[in-house]
Amino acid sequence: MTRIWGATRFARIRSRLEGVRIAPGPRAWAFEFLLFGFKQGWACLFGGLMLALLLATHLFYPADAPLHRYDALTLAALALQAAMLAFRLESWGEAKVIFAFHGIGTVMELFKTAAGSWIYPEASLLHVGPVPLFSGFMYAAVGSYIARVWRIFGFRFTRYPPVWTTVLLAVAIYVNFFAHHWLPDIRLALFAVAILLFGRTWIWFTPWRTPRRMPLLVGFSLVALFIWFAENIGTFAHAWTYPDQRHGWQMVGLAKLGSWYLLMIISFVLVSQIHGIGAREDQIR
Repeated sequence: MTRIWGATRFARIRSRLEGVRIAPGPRAWAFEFLLFGFKQGWACLFGGLMLALLLATHLFYPADAPLHRYDALTLAALALQAAMLAFRLESWGEAKVIFAFHGIGTVMELFKTAAGSWIYPEASLLHVGPVPLFSGFMYAAVGSYIARVWRIFGFRFTRYPPVWTTVLLAVAIYVNFFAHHWLPDIRLALFAVAILLFGRTWIWFTPWRTPRRMPLLVGFSLVALFIWFAENIGTFAHAWTYPDQRHGWQMVGLAKLGSWYLLMIISFVLVSQIHGIGAREDQIR
């Protein structure tokens, strides 16, 4: 097998696994399913490790430690990022996506905390206003996952809408996250536009040998659901708190799924500007 010089360590492992030869049948299906899980796990490596840090510091971090927990999380996230680059577990391109999303997320955090949408109940030194710097890494984890899974599975699309229309939708969603505090909330209209634009779009991905497909809107829904699960872990770990959780933890309401769905569209459109939209060959023909 040809060695992939200059590739990340994961790319070399993935190349070996994709080269495994198994006769068609149940064993091949099982191997493809496991390979799919392995690739998905690697794509969300940064986010998974961040969630592990939130839980570990919540359960075991000393209350009387000289370093605030939030600051420890910020330094740990930076060390994690440096280690992933040093050990070639992540590419520099993916790191750039992480820091871009960190900036975008921090801007939203500053506004939302000022509006009282949620709070960070613990003290910190490494912060901007009331927002500890580790919070931006939670948005970065979403961007990191989308960028990595896009490349790992070789995303291609059929019936993808004009790119400029998706950019306008993403901008409108982002503006509405701020404007709905003063103006009418137009998220229902945004959902309708998303269905209109992406309703006929299929995403093609290749877990192993055979390209598979699903409706893109279903893909958005599945990722939004997993982000909602992650958000429940984050609030359980008291990384941040919603107003209805101040007197005791309770699960984040299902209504937040809609917000994550819209955020997914913003993230997806941003990453599409980096990777570009590739069409299926049968569509081009």
